[in-house]
Amino acid sequence: MTESTTLPGMKLVNESLSKPKPRFQMLKSLYRRKLALIGVFVLLIVAITGIFAPELAPYSPTKTNMMNRIKPPGWTSNNGDFHLLGTDVIGRDVLSRLIYGTRISLVVGITAVAIAGTIGVVFGLLSGYYGGWLDTIIMRFADIQFAFPFILLAIAVLAVLGSGVFKLILVLGFNGWVRYGRISRSQVLSLREQEFVLAAHSIGMSNSRIIFKHILPNIWGPIIVIASFMVASTIIAEASLSFLGLGVPPMVPTWGSMLADGRDYLTVAPWLSIYAGVAISIVVLSINIVGDWIRDYLDPNLKNIT
Repeated sequence: MTESTTLPGMKLVNESLSKPKPRFQMLKSLYRRKLALIGVFVLLIVAITGIFAPELAPYSPTKTNMMNRIKPPGWTSNNGDFHLLGTDVIGRDVLSRLIYGTRISLVVGITAVAIAGTIGVVFGLLSGYYGGWLDTIIMRFADIQFAFPFILLAIAVLAVLGSGVFKLILVLGFNGWVRYGRISRSQVLSLREQEFVLAAHSIGMSNSRIIFKHILPNIWGPIIVIASFMVASTIIAEASLSFLGLGVPPMVPTWGSMLADGRDYLTVAPWLSIYAGVAISIVVLSINIVGDWIRDYLDPNLKNIT
């Protein structure tokens, strides 16, 4: 009998994940959820904007011109340069910086969530499956990190290591693993005593194969949902740290740094911060709406109404 043989009682707990979905069912579900469809459309536009930023931006995001500083939206310079969203405090084009800032938000948000998810899921699988002293150590460490305020931890680490995109991603990634770890552990605890896991043990299947072949596929649903919401939280965290001057270097355009640059000019030049704030709000709202739809779609109790 091979390991792939189906044994009596070996079944997946979440039948909605094990049964093949009808073709295009996910697209049909998305079409019925108009807000989610709009959210996906917005995120596609944002992704395309970030990928093709050099082609879409009218000017260099770092080019300065003190003669053109703090010009209002729609202003045209003497040499014919048109600035649709105006210029900032050192004459840089706001629209170009807004477009290039999309890259940082997407890269930081997605990469940090991928790091956090990988670490959290692995720790959660090991903790929930093996239990004992390993479970105690991992969960106590998670409790300590979860109790420590994130912003203070990030400020302390980045103040020592210095600013930079890579360092920012690492800080956000290592900080976010706790949520994934706890959810993964709780799912594994409910799965490891199920019949299909016991049947796999009975035929001598290795622990690693049981964990990654039979248990891991059954916890993807909640993990994907958490990840969709965590991308939005990570984008806000990046903006917050950039606002405090602890994110990426000052010359690198980010939405958070644009908010920080314009906070002292809100009464005379509100456009310096408004556009970046609106961009953050739209992207975060779109991600949350799409994440809410994914949660409902993966929930077998709601599959008939999504």
